[in-house]
Amino acid sequence: MARKTKSDGRTAAPRRRHWLRALIAVAVCGTVAGGLVGYRALSGEAAARPVTMDEASQLALSRLNLYQASPVAVTLTADEGGAVVVRVSGVVDYRSHRAAGSYETTGTGAASAAGAGPLDHGLIVWDDDGLGLAPVPSGDPGPPWQQAEHIPRSGWSPRPYTADPLDAGLQLLMGLGADRPDNPLLLAQSGARWLGRDRIDGRSYDRFAGPRAQGSTPGTGSDGGRSPLTYWVDANGGLGRVTMRMPGLGTPTTVEFAGHDAGAKLPEAPWDTD
Repeated sequence: MARKTKSDGRTAAPRRRHWLRALIAVAVCGTVAGGLVGYRALSGEAAARPVTMDEASQLALSRLNLYQASPVAVTLTADEGGAVVVRVSGVVDYRSHRAAGSYETTGTGAASAAGAGPLDHGLIVWDDDGLGLAPVPSGDPGPPWQQAEHIPRSGWSPRPYTADPLDAGLQLLMGLGADRPDNPLLLAQSGARWLGRDRIDGRSYDRFAGPRAQGSTPGTGSDGGRSPLTYWVDANGGLGRVTMRMPGLGTPTTVEFAGHDAGAKLPEAPWDTD
């Protein structure tokens, strides 16, 4: 989306930018992280251990399954700091590497008359290069991906990705689907770990820490050398949730997957070059 770019005035610290590039590189090799409430743990963190080959194979299928299920319904929640939270609901097509949805920013501050509540909302589209924002068109009750089709390319405000939690989550999300499974042996050798088993919306998921970043040493650093990404994967390799810890923020960025959306069709207008 961000082939023509506008700056939104935000600059990311070089250290965080370097961390984000490294994280995305790890994710594309087949990873995910976390620690979020909203699930019921069936076994504790004390049981964490290296994955078995069967579990590595289960994790290795997750990216292919996302690709094959496209378009996939997703919800992303990012804590931007300062009590500001951005929630994106939309669909991702891993075949076209495009996504569309709606966003809502909530929090406290002068922008919220009640002191806490919606600060901003609108439509959002994103791809491998960046994202675009647009107001919701009046009188259009359809789903966000359908509303986006009614807004011409000139109606979008595009920009490249920054290193803030929302952008990092969107960029990571685009890299989670792949047209082939990962190599389970490499996943196991790179430090993927089984963390426990949880129930989410009545379904059972194994919780995995993804492979470590290249060059990291187990047991070292503030996170013990563990991947900042955690995956919740069912017995068939279906991905239910991914969380990503961001430096300096206590709440991880979270992606929830709701499976194939048969009625969704990604709009052409935001990417139309005519």
